[in-house]
Amino acid sequence: MESIVALHRNYFGEIINFVTSEGRIISYRKAIQEAENGLIQGILAVEEGQGKMSLIPESDQSFDQYPDLY
Repeated sequence: MESIVALHRNYFGEIINFVTSEGRIISYRKAIQEAENGLIQGILAVEEGQGKMSLIPESDQSFDQYPDLY
């Protein structure tokens, strides 16, 4: 099963893409879909206020420990 190994943040520090252990670069939205479907391990899709979905790592407080590959 794939996992997240790195990410890409925009100028504002927001995560816009993830890099998977298989070398795929997927959008934040695609990562949410794949986490919901159990295709990516190590991340959870959670519903925030007003129905907005976001991702959190299972074992850490944030994605800060992941390298930014761009």
